[in-house]
Amino acid sequence: QVQLVESGGGLVQAGGSLRLSCTGSAIIFSISTMGWYRQAPGAQRELVATITTGGSSNYADSVTGRFTISRDNAKNTVYLQMNSLKPEDTARYYCDAESVVTGTAGLPIYSYWGQGTQVTVSS
Repeated sequence: QVQLVESGGGLVQAGGSLRLSCTGSAIIFSISTMGWYRQAPGAQRELVATITTGGSSNYADSVTGRFTISRDNAKNTVYLQMNSLKPEDTARYYCDAESVVTGTAGLPIYSYWGQGTQVTVSS
């Protein structure tokens, strides 16, 4: 069973920083695009950032310039460094591992999710 475990969430004041970590099984991690998503109460889950096996990254406009995604393949871990945090960044953050190859309608063949870690930014 594939397991992704997130950590690093917490309560921080606006302008502060947090670093989230997500560790997964070696087999899945090594062949997957890794991503961070977030979901605020009453809102849909949204993309925050993704990083390919080769290290290419992509960010939501709302976090560009403030957040940085990285991965350590030797540790099977993906990170999300979050700086200049804003109250609107408050959400539960989820780690995702998905296949590089897509199937029907451009969807990944597999997608595994962690349980999430809560980030709360106070004003």
